[in-house]
Amino acid sequence: MIEIKNLHKYFGELEVLRGIDLTVSESEVVCLIGSSGSGKSTLLRCINFLEEKNEGEIFIDGQMVTAKEINEIRQKVGMVFQRFNLFPHMTVLQNVMEGPITVKKMDRKKARELAMTLLEKVNLLDKANEYPAMLSGGQQQRVAIARSLAMEPKVILFDEPTSALDPELVGEVLGVMNDLAKEGRTMIIVTHEMGFAKEVADRVIFIHEGLIAEEGTPEDIFDRPENERLQNFLGQILV
Repeated sequence: MIEIKNLHKYFGELEVLRGIDLTVSESEVVCLIGSSGSGKSTLLRCINFLEEKNEGEIFIDGQMVTAKEINEIRQKVGMVFQRFNLFPHMTVLQNVMEGPITVKKMDRKKARELAMTLLEKVNLLDKANEYPAMLSGGQQQRVAIARSLAMEPKVILFDEPTSALDPELVGEVLGVMNDLAKEGRTMIIVTHEMGFAKEVADRVIFIHEGLIAEEGTPEDIFDRPENERLQNFLGQILV
């Protein structure tokens, strides 16, 4: 589904990604963990072409990611951000309908039916006619997930989707993501929720200073870490 070869990304003289090689299979859930500034979010943004890589190749569904195909690529790759990025002047329903109508030229009636189905999936059907400002952070993030699903992407990227939420709201968002994983969605998730990663991920990847320092099953990473930097990282957060 996704293949990344020798990916490098610089910000000025700072090399944030230092040669990432990564393959993600269809229906696989991959969680990226690591300290802040390690390059996790930059990796996601390069996959979705929100950041332009300096070196390397990215293939999505067999197609190389280049600037020419950026709109086509973004229809295949959904993105859920830390901040919800909903349109404040649109209702919840309109937020979810907007992408299919504007980008995919979907008939308005069909887009509305799709949006209502997705709002039911994320348990927000009763909020369809409300505006984002009337919702909690967890509810807004669930709308953002529904909006991403509305584009029928082949893979969904999650960039620390619970980091901006109050602790009591985290569970409702992780619950929706867990349901998506059970459906067989292809997902790459940057997260600091280690319990969630251990439960949901097929594979966990520890990124340190722009490189993949260790990867494996959740059991390998959390119960039998080999890399010393990973051991130190887990020792700091699993206390």
